Amino acid sequence: MCKPRRLLIVAILAIAGSTAALGPARAGGSSGAGQPLPVSAASLTQQGQQLVWKVELATPFSPEGLAMEGRTVCLLVEPTTKGSVGVRICISGPARRSRTPRLFYTPLAGGSSAPRLVAATVTRSSTRELTASFMPAAVGLDYARLRWQVISTLPARACLPPTPSPAGCFVTFPPKPALIRLHEPRLVGCVPSGPAWVFQGPKNAREIALTFDDGPWYDTARFLDVLEREHVLATFFQIGDQISQYAQHGLDRRMLKDGDMIGDHTWNHSAVAAAGGAGAVTEISRAAAAIRGATGGFQPCLFRAPGGNVTPRLLRTARALGFTTIQWDVDPRDWATPGTTEIYDNVVRNAHDGAIVIQHDGGGNRSETLAALPLEIHTLRREGYRFVTVTELLGYRLLYR
Repeated sequence: MCKPRRLLIVAILAIAGSTAALGPARAGGSSGAGQPLPVSAASLTQQGQQLVWKVELATPFSPEGLAMEGRTVCLLVEPTTKGSVGVRICISGPARRSRTPRLFYTPLAGGSSAPRLVAATVTRSSTRELTASFMPAAVGLDYARLRWQVISTLPARACLPPTPSPAGCFVTFPPKPALIRLHEPRLVGCVPSGPAWVFQGPKNAREIALTFDDGPWYDTARFLDVLEREHVLATFFQIGDQISQYAQHGLDRRMLKDGDMIGDHTWNHSAVAAAGGAGAVTEISRAAAAIRGATGGFQPCLFRAPGGNVTPRLLRTARALGFTTIQWDVDPRDWATPGTTEIYDNVVRNAHDGAIVIQHDGGGNRSETLAALPLEIHTLRREGYRFVTVTELLGYRLLYR
């Protein structure tokens, strides 16, 4: 077995503003104004499709306080494959109108790079601890064998000359990089719970779910390009008889690999679904079968009726088939092509905690929606929103194999 090469620790130690490539680090002593905050415990594990990072310091800390003092607490991750580039993932304070800490990452490559926001779920059970979960792709990583280490650093000014050595400017945990082997999981389903008919999610978190109807379509891949570039997750409600034509070349598998969610939008968008009964069973079941075929076995648990037209009978039918019926509470009516600005303004103006936004990636010319999408993302992100799938918004359990 090959001995793992050193983890490249590229951290802002600010010794003349430069970066350093270091091996396993020495602790800088107990906490205090002249010492890094000591790390008591840390772990990096895989849960389903996500990486879960847990870190606990020996003393209470706040992300805002770290920033004010110029300190950092970061996770360093590097693939073991020769020539691969690792990343530094650092804790940061919340966005405006939010109380949730954020993560930013920077590639551990030569030269400088602006930190990028990580699409992560961040929670705290105490003032000493932080837990974050995120897709590997959200920080530019693949499912592979990784080395990892947590680094806690002093403010830059504390490490300027005449400090004789950078060793006292940081501590690491564990002292030597640890290994984790990621496997690429296969998502096979989700478990609905709670109400059978949902318009919005909980309002206790600054989260929002973007949903897209009437695909797959010839432009759907371009929507995925935007979401991947922005590290945003979304939910796609698909029409079954369009899957064989437009979901070629692994489009649906790409969605699931990215962490997006796929929902059922009937077989051919027929209004007969609103009647419930045998017609609805056929429409929903045929679409679900097409989704299973395109994804290699994923059974959706989200259903959206064409036009949102539902009856009590249809709701009962969908739930009996294992679906929650998903409506929406933010609708820019992009299907009517009102213009990119109007679509953007409507979404941003009506966004709120727990909102479910409906837009369309199929069914016509969706260039206006496509152009509005990155504008919506940038503005809502500045407002402190985190983008989640409908299943995550509602707290549904995902099934992997």
